[in-house]
Formats: sequence, structure tokens, C-alpha cells
Amino acid sequence: MAEKVKSKKTNPIVAFFRETVGELRKVSWPTQREAMQLTGLVIVVMLVIGIILGLTDAGAHGLLNLLLEI
Repeated sequence: MAEKVKSKKTNPIVAFFRETVGELRKVSWPTQREAMQLTGLVIVVMLVIGIILGLTDAGAHGLLNLLLEI
């Protein structure tokens, strides 16, 4: 007689959270010092890009004003 194989289906939401916790355990987390250094770097890069974009915008605004005054 063939035995029925009982396959217990896991709830997909529970499986998702189990897999997520498993993956988070594999993560190599930065030290506090590394995190602070990287945060500072991100802030500096944001400021530099903001200044570049601001200057580009001001230059384009000035050129358009010159062209439209003619």
C-alpha cells in the first residue's frame, strides 16, 4: 500500500521572516567608527553635489535671462 506523504506547507509570511533573519545573521556589520566615517563621507558628497547643482542652476538661470532680454 502506498503511503501518503504529508507535506506541511509553511506560511509564506513566516517563511519570509525566517529567511530574512537567516540572511541578516550572515551580514558583516560595520563598526561604529566605520559607520560614522561613511556617514560623514555621504554628507560631504551630498554637500559637494548640492553646490555643483546650485551653481549649474544659477548659471543656466543667468543665461536664460540674458537670452530672454533680447
